[in-house]
Amino acid sequence: MAPGIIQRKSVHEPMQTGITAIDAMIPIGRGQRELIIGDRQTGKTAIAIDTIINQKGEDVVCVYVAVGQKAASVANVVEVLREKGALDYTIIVAANASESAALQYLAPYTGAAIAESFMYKGKATLVIYDDLTKQAQAYRQMSLLLRRPPGREAYPGDVFYCHSRLLERAAKLSDAMGKGSMTALPIIETQAGDVSAYIPTNVISITDGQVFLSSDLFNSGLRPAINVGISVSRVGGAAQTKAIKKIAGTLKLELAQFDELAAFSQFASDLDAATQQQLARGKRLREILKQPQFSPLILAEQVAVVYAGVKGMIDEVPVESVVQFCRELREYLKTNKAEFINKVQTEKQLSEEAEAMLKDAINEVKSSMLAAA
Repeated sequence: MAPGIIQRKSVHEPMQTGITAIDAMIPIGRGQRELIIGDRQTGKTAIAIDTIINQKGEDVVCVYVAVGQKAASVANVVEVLREKGALDYTIIVAANASESAALQYLAPYTGAAIAESFMYKGKATLVIYDDLTKQAQAYRQMSLLLRRPPGREAYPGDVFYCHSRLLERAAKLSDAMGKGSMTALPIIETQAGDVSAYIPTNVISITDGQVFLSSDLFNSGLRPAINVGISVSRVGGAAQTKAIKKIAGTLKLELAQFDELAAFSQFASDLDAATQQQLARGKRLREILKQPQFSPLILAEQVAVVYAGVKGMIDEVPVESVVQFCRELREYLKTNKAEFINKVQTEKQLSEEAEAMLKDAINEVKSSMLAAA
């Protein structure tokens, strides 16, 4: 049963994913339901796994629900979580492809029930449903076998209710109920990027926003392949930490403008200096958001790389060296400016003192890189 209105509180605490693009532009809060949607092989599970890994030391109970997946894929996920030391706080519920349709249909509800038991004890929980497309297909099989009348795409009439009653169980509980929370990250697989199909539109309307992964961006080498233009977080802004909110305010807009200009500049031969400047900045902003799989960043590291990009401090760094610059900056901060990391991690905001330290670090790393080149 989903908690009632009186038992709930609005989302106000951040759920850090460790993925810069999400934490800066599509922030997720505890108790939110954020859909991860995209074609197959675009890194949907990778984002969910990164989020689990990033909860280490945060006292969050994670539940990973695998529906209709190959046993080898689930074993792979378990292995990654074990390597990263995340199995200590993660529960895995698996209904593999070899299981009956009834078990695949029930698996997400089982995961929700497990997370709920911790939520009502005052704990913060995170549930990943990977993925709800397969659950809907299992439900369709069952309904057709039971001779229920088929509706759109042969799904039964109550497939919306099947997903809404599951996702409505995610909540941030009020103080009187023990302050627990359940954050849901449902995953939906699209066919050829079609978000207007039946199940994707249903789940988009139920959730509090979506992270859209694009196969074109993935193939062009941008990983995680998040399409910032159509990804939104409807309630996460209230939960975003002050440090990243202060500097990432213009990031989404600049990237959206860059995408438009990049499309336009393919046809225009001579561009004015301001447009060229904007394109150069956009390319660097794209680069700072690149991140290797299963290596989430802490808040201070995210603040550092986003600050360097947004403030134009890496405009002189060649585009192909930006990823290396970000890596060296993070290393430099860990070894020489540990005080900056401690300050941002504890205060959750970028004070003038911390900003001065960060500027020094960026200039130091930049000058040593440009000198070496």
